[in-house]
Amino acid sequence: MKYSAIAVIYTAIVPILLNSAEPSAFGAGDLDSSSPYGLTSTEKVILQNKEKLHTVVVKSKNQANEVDSLRERIDGLQSIIENLSRQAHNNKVTLKKIETQNDENIHNSDEHSKRLSEVVQNNLQNIEETKVVVSQLSTLVDTIHNNYVTKEEFNALIESFNTFKTLIAKELKGSSSSQNTSSGLESAELYNRAKAMFDKKYYTQSIADYEVLISRKYKPAYAHYMIGEMNFKRKNYANAITYFKKSSSLYSKASYMPRLMLHSAISMDKTGDEEHALVFYNAIISKYPNTQEAIKAKKHLSL
Repeated sequence: MKYSAIAVIYTAIVPILLNSAEPSAFGAGDLDSSSPYGLTSTEKVILQNKEKLHTVVVKSKNQANEVDSLRERIDGLQSIIENLSRQAHNNKVTLKKIETQNDENIHNSDEHSKRLSEVVQNNLQNIEETKVVVSQLSTLVDTIHNNYVTKEEFNALIESFNTFKTLIAKELKGSSSSQNTSSGLESAELYNRAKAMFDKKYYTQSIADYEVLISRKYKPAYAHYMIGEMNFKRKNYANAITYFKKSSSLYSKASYMPRLMLHSAISMDKTGDEEHALVFYNAIISKYPNTQEAIKAKKHLSL
């Protein structure tokens, strides 16, 4: 990534961003955004289901409109067919009258031909009108077929929803399990155990303990930060951003803020959000100039 060419521009605007506090630069985890990023695995499933459901709803509405239109066309076709039947009957009666007329009229070939021609012309016109309606009906049926929510699409949506339920069930089970194993510990004891597990790189247990501390509202800013750190170490950068964002919003003056901001910037780099990463690198240099994080930020800007 090449930052040096545009770093000067951002240096001018960084003080403004700093005055509004670090959390304002975060945009992760926003499902309503046009291009959301920093989503957890659960949020990704929710977003996918949201998009699939939107597609099904749109198609269903289109189908309803098309069906209403089809009903109207069928009613129109039925009226034309009924009219054609009446006219055919009238034509039959007319022909009968022609055949039963007196000898003088029957032998009047000109009159007979004229009436017969009128009957034939009426029939031809009715046939053409019927052809037009049938053609329109065929086009409408094709349109409905193309927009129809297929059984495969519906089944895919159900499968996705079931996957989402399974994911939620696992998370709830994991949360319940971790709470059971720590229910006998005071929050301070659990806090110490979570840090000890982190130091030993037993991240799964450490994350579970910190999640329990969050549920107890015991030092939630630090707990979010630590879970973010473990996600960062595991290269789960999107999840890391989400936890860093929450930690920063809870307590933006913590001693670990330089590292939080540096790891947020690196995570943004890794997830393709170079614009926000650039803002964070420059913010670290401006606000924490004498830290190791500022030195590392400069190195990233020079890459």
